[in-house]
Amino acid sequence: MATLKERIDAELKDAMRSKDEAVTSTLRMLKSAIKYKEVEPGGKPLDDAAIVAVIGTSIKQRRDSVEQFRAAQRTDLADKEEKEIEILQRYLPRQLSAEEMRAEVAKAISESGAKSAKDMGQVMKVLMPRVQGRAEGKSVSEEVKAQL
Repeated sequence: MATLKERIDAELKDAMRSKDEAVTSTLRMLKSAIKYKEVEPGGKPLDDAAIVAVIGTSIKQRRDSVEQFRAAQRTDLADKEEKEIEILQRYLPRQLSAEEMRAEVAKAISESGAKSAKDMGQVMKVLMPRVQGRAEGKSVSEEVKAQL
């Protein structure tokens, strides 16, 4: 099976051949972000888990941009960012459903022995490695707060 990086390269080539401008520009941006991460001090070639983290960061940045563009009534730019989010999400593992998320949070709470909202850090420490790339940090923390 090909690595995530190889899959991105292959799909970028396909998008360029088919002249799909949205996919081409999004994947070029993603490759640039991955390369940047690899060449920063102490950087090394990224494995699939690290690439998923880069993709997650890129999606989060785009969600923030969409919010700001909508507030400024720039729907054209917001739509472009949302299209990029859709393209990037293809490279993430299957996302957790709400029920799966609730079950993972409940399990992490019982494992960490958390009793109140003060113990949220302990729960997140147990939970995040399990759901990394399959759920957004913001929704995870909201679910933890709700259950604590």
